[in-house]
Amino acid sequence: MPLRICLVTPHAWSVPHDTNEHVHGVAEALRARGHDVVVLVPSLRSSELLAGRRALQAGDLEGVVAVTRAVPVSPRSAVGIPVGVRANIATALRRGDFDVVHGFDPAVPGLAYQALLRAETTTVATFVDPERLGYPPRRNQRDRLLARIDRLVATSDDVAAQAAARFPGDYAVVPPGVDLELFSPGRKQRVVVIETSAGGLPVVRAALRALRSLEGWEAILLRTARLALRPSIPLALRDRVRIRTAVRGEARAELLRSASIVVPSPDGLRRLRDEAAAAACALVDPPGVEGQPELATAAVLRYAEDEGARERDAESRRAAMATRSFSVVAEDLERLYLEARGRRRGSRRTATEPLADREWLVADLHMHTNWSHDCSIEPAALVDHAESEGLGAIAVTDHNVFGGALETVELARGRPLVVVPGEEIKTDRDGEVIGLFLREEIPRGMSFADTVAAIREQEGVVYVPHPFDRMHAIPAPATLHGHLPEIDVLEVYNARLLFEAYNDEALRFARKYGLLQGAGSDAHVLPGVGTGGLRMRRFDGPEEFLLSLRTATVLRRPKSLAYLQSLKWVAQARERLAPSPR
Repeated sequence: MPLRICLVTPHAWSVPHDTNEHVHGVAEALRARGHDVVVLVPSLRSSELLAGRRALQAGDLEGVVAVTRAVPVSPRSAVGIPVGVRANIATALRRGDFDVVHGFDPAVPGLAYQALLRAETTTVATFVDPERLGYPPRRNQRDRLLARIDRLVATSDDVAAQAAARFPGDYAVVPPGVDLELFSPGRKQRVVVIETSAGGLPVVRAALRALRSLEGWEAILLRTARLALRPSIPLALRDRVRIRTAVRGEARAELLRSASIVVPSPDGLRRLRDEAAAAACALVDPPGVEGQPELATAAVLRYAEDEGARERDAESRRAAMATRSFSVVAEDLERLYLEARGRRRGSRRTATEPLADREWLVADLHMHTNWSHDCSIEPAALVDHAESEGLGAIAVTDHNVFGGALETVELARGRPLVVVPGEEIKTDRDGEVIGLFLREEIPRGMSFADTVAAIREQEGVVYVPHPFDRMHAIPAPATLHGHLPEIDVLEVYNARLLFEAYNDEALRFARKYGLLQGAGSDAHVLPGVGTGGLRMRRFDGPEEFLLSLRTATVLRRPKSLAYLQSLKWVAQARERLAPSPR
């Protein structure tokens, strides 16, 4: 099925960049597979910006669209990304109606970072440049970004390892990609292409030393960056050495087609090795050459003097490029896109109500009793107060204990109030999970996966509370994404959260992945009961509960958080000061 795909780069499209070459190659290969691909870019060219502005206004997004001027933003900047950039990317995503939004180098402040944050569809992030991983600086900001990314991708194992240190997760590795047609080999000449860079000068000198004893051979000192160092050329070689600057792939292809040997710089352009291999060049890149540049001298001499060895190396490297072409990258990405889209459940809301014959009630799905260490509400008082507040159902979810839920169920027996027995279980390192409709207590301290499995063993409902409340322990983004199929309900409104943005983020996550939405007061004092909940159909048992949630509406009845928290502190102080029973 053809997809409408949005590729986003943070680097100015009008300036050559390794990541932009990767994006361009991926876009062309995806189009060749039948997909509709739009590339959103910053630019320094007025003509491109004007065309991009007109495309945004008309909603006609095709090809490459420059949505903002390239504005350098320091990773440590307190100002952040300009509001105009954020507004333009939001407009482009809204009008583009994309199936997939794919950002490249999201750790660079700019378009890709903003696109991944704002996209409401399937998202993929690719790390290409391992030296640009400093943004955003705070961990909570990085976690917020990771929670909105469906798949993490890197262009090598090394890049994946470096990216995972700041953006932990499960990385798929795809090749950087090479255009086999553009870099097809031509008629080979006795030419050695030597890449030059500041850190690779010893290798350049070693390769030039080999050239002294090679009659009939010439060398090209290749600068793959505009500001690359221009090395000095020995007087004896001035007639056989030329300097060329080739920052774009087309220019490098012209040089590599006729070159027989390529000596890449240890800290030079990463994709040059693949381009040289595609052009059937013998590659001088022995292990340890950075510390022992004389290895480059020996390798150049060997390949220059032994035509058979040179051709064997070139042929084997050319054959290996069949698995590293842009067409292979596009095939891998297409598979990742479809897998990521398959994780979305679609809307759980139904046009018809399966429980339409049941009365409406208000349910508070998250609260505590004095069985929790930080709560003083008596179960009997809770039942009476819940009914006086007009609640038709409550879920008692004490911290790591189940006795309070059982006691409340017994006290409500024979009364109209529905009490769902539950427990809020602390995992080892991924926050808390609530189990609803439990039969017995589940111990704390297990992994997230084991806790979910324990709830499932009791045929309970897996309810994840306050998943983005970064003031407390919460599941890691990778944990949430990895357990999407096991999550029955995601709490999208918790009345006790300090920042409403945490609830908004949970609502966004639930909508994106089609999760059933839950809400509760998380009450620890009686006045807090009912400050958050759902309007839903009366239910009997977990199956009807989940059916009722499909047509439920979130209710927000906020009270002063400072007032409720002060009541909790007063109650805890009284409990500490109360005389102990003799």
